[in-house]
Amino acid sequence: MKKPFDLTADYQPDSFNFKDKKMVEEILARYPKGQARSAIMPLLDLAQRQVGMEGAKATPPYGGWIPRAAMDEIANIVVQPQVRVYEVATFYSMYNLAPVGKYLVQLCTTTPCWLCNSSGIAQACETHLGIHLGESTADGLFTLVEVECLGACVNAPMVQINDNYYEDLTPERIVEILEALATGKDVPKGSQTGRKDSMALSGPTTLTAQAKKAGIM
Repeated sequence: MKKPFDLTADYQPDSFNFKDKKMVEEILARYPKGQARSAIMPLLDLAQRQVGMEGAKATPPYGGWIPRAAMDEIANIVVQPQVRVYEVATFYSMYNLAPVGKYLVQLCTTTPCWLCNSSGIAQACETHLGIHLGESTADGLFTLVEVECLGACVNAPMVQINDNYYEDLTPERIVEILEALATGKDVPKGSQTGRKDSMALSGPTTLTAQAKKAGIM
């Protein structure tokens, strides 16, 4: 679900400055002379992460998002019209254009996850957090959104929370994860059933082992 882009909203700050000037220079140096506009996407990500780091220490907390002032600053850096930055920021769902919770819970509901009960995961999240998809909790900790495929289909159902994937979920397990995050506890990332990477549910296999089992080797 795409966040609203409101240039004149009350939550928009008047100005924005990158704190990590060295990283800005490193990003710009990746691209040939005259192609600074190629740096728009990584600079947007850098801005969002800076806001998120500031928000993690705020009361109430908030997550990473990109203010209009940050987009305008990026336009100045890459010497492009502001609309060029707006076009990129509004196209990609990974950029948050309005304040979000400290923990952005992105729930995949595409076919593989849906077949593995992503609807049950969504219901568990909504019930536990007291919000619906597209909403944030009053304490600023969580924002819950529905997204398209996140590329971890074999470990469905799954969610992405900030930068981390949590896979092989059950309704009970996602509630445990949310409770742990709310209290500042570490949560194991990846599969929640203990399987390694995308290993088959029945355990590790090889083509030769399967061939021997079938009697053709």
